[in-house]
Amino acid sequence: MTFSTVLFDLFDTLVRFDRNRLPEVQIDGRSVRSTAGHLFPILAPHAPGVDLVRFFDALIWSWQEAERVRATDYREVGAPERFALLFRRLDLDPGRIPADVLDALLSTHKRHLAQAAELPPEHLALITRLARRFRLGIVSNFDYAPTAHGILERERVAGLFQVVVVSADVGWRKPKPAIFEAAFRRLGIGPADALFVGDRADIDVVGAKAVGMAVAWLNPSGEAAPPGLPEPEYELKSLAELERILAPGDPGAEPSEPPAHLIG
Repeated sequence: MTFSTVLFDLFDTLVRFDRNRLPEVQIDGRSVRSTAGHLFPILAPHAPGVDLVRFFDALIWSWQEAERVRATDYREVGAPERFALLFRRLDLDPGRIPADVLDALLSTHKRHLAQAAELPPEHLALITRLARRFRLGIVSNFDYAPTAHGILERERVAGLFQVVVVSADVGWRKPKPAIFEAAFRRLGIGPADALFVGDRADIDVVGAKAVGMAVAWLNPSGEAAPPGLPEPEYELKSLAELERILAPGDPGAEPSEPPAHLIG
């Protein structure tokens, strides 16, 4: 297989999310990792009678409800829509929440999420090398595009990617074809030109295969894929193995002696 382009999933593929880096807050005598402690003071003046515990419960519920909707048809529930769910759960009219309050909630929440995400040094080195030989792009399920772009800018790698497609901008999440097709259009390529790299068999592998892409499944734990899903062309223990697939000096060439766990 010969590729001109490598498209990556963002979170838990290129960037690692460490929940232990989220702020700590005391809820009913227990310590939890959540942005709630920073969000509640912003909303409290506009939510009389709502205490921190009720706010935290509503915040969790809004995430669960957004996930339920996403699982139904893969429509993205953007961060502003999710906060509207939160307001309604607290018996607040979203239309009566001042725009600057919503902006402050969004920016605070996403800032702390971004601080919990990091680009490992070995991933930085890898994509820097690959960018010399391939066009690189990102196709990510995330509900607030500015945060995804901000992480790339903070890590000083935004310039390595010719395209960054985020579900919040497209309106649809992987595995829906629309999000992959948006990347193809912006790059002026077809699915056969690109290798997709992602960590979710049910989302990344299924979605990329459905639009005709070859896939490298990042599976560091070696877990079995759910039954009935299409097989990826490659299975990786780490992103470093991409350089064995995309053999130096011959873009897209197969490695002459692939590790035993690489398939395809």
